[in-house]
Amino acid sequence: MKILIVENEIYLAQSISTKLTELGHICDSAATIKDAIKDEEFDAILLSTNISGQNFYPVIEQYKNSIIILMVSYVSNDTVSGPLKAGANDYILKPFMIEELVRKLNHLQDYINFKKENQTYRSYIDHLLKKTPNHQITSKTKLPVLLKVNYQKNADAMVFDYAKKYNESFTFISLDDADAISQLKKIHENELVYLINYQNLKKSDKVKVLSIIQNRRVILSTTDLNDNSENIETIEVKNDDGVFEKGDILSIENYVKYIIVKYQNKFPDTELSKKLGISRKSLWEKRKKYGISKKK
Repeated sequence: MKILIVENEIYLAQSISTKLTELGHICDSAATIKDAIKDEEFDAILLSTNISGQNFYPVIEQYKNSIIILMVSYVSNDTVSGPLKAGANDYILKPFMIEELVRKLNHLQDYINFKKENQTYRSYIDHLLKKTPNHQITSKTKLPVLLKVNYQKNADAMVFDYAKKYNESFTFISLDDADAISQLKKIHENELVYLINYQNLKKSDKVKVLSIIQNRRVILSTTDLNDNSENIETIEVKNDDGVFEKGDILSIENYVKYIIVKYQNKFPDTELSKKLGISRKSLWEKRKKYGISKKK
């Protein structure tokens, strides 16, 4: 890290600089607030709040995008509370061990990195799931709940929307994982859990999963609309608009259903059934099976 040490006690500044340099950091020092205002970027600022007669707030403003750790001799509104409100990140009491200072620097660096990473993931998820279904999970929805969807993104959108709306984090488990049930058992009962790929389980494993999630805060999703459970609440989401997107793989059944809904008003039944490789009778039977009505 590139670190600026703002400290009028020259010996202390040199001592901190030497120790941090030995650990691989690049250090610069300033004995006055005027000298500290540099046209440079620093990863971290170590700012002494007891440089008598000097207003150190311009340093906080100048380096508001850097990690700022206050070096204080005592805790008060002037030395800690005010500067923290102005944008400083943390403080450390003099005298201090260099190991404690390094621990704070590393912790704050990790926090900033994780925050940026989280913002990136959030932006990507919002983009990926921007077309959300009309159905919603609310605070009145009784958990556990089974989401029956014809497209996985419908369920994903509902769960992420719920988490965002109620400021909740959740644990994600794909039931395709070999140790999925073992993972589920280890999670605290009060945690919110999102399970997908229920449709891929054997009947015996489905029974096992339903048994485990009873009375727990679990959202379970399946793309098999024939999946049923009498013991938990069910929300069924059917959405045939925009289901077939680039890069997505549908089941044969969902693909046929999508093509019928999408193109039945564009092509006559004779041509549509030919394109699907089925007879007109089969096309009629599939409409009846999927509950698809044709506009006249």
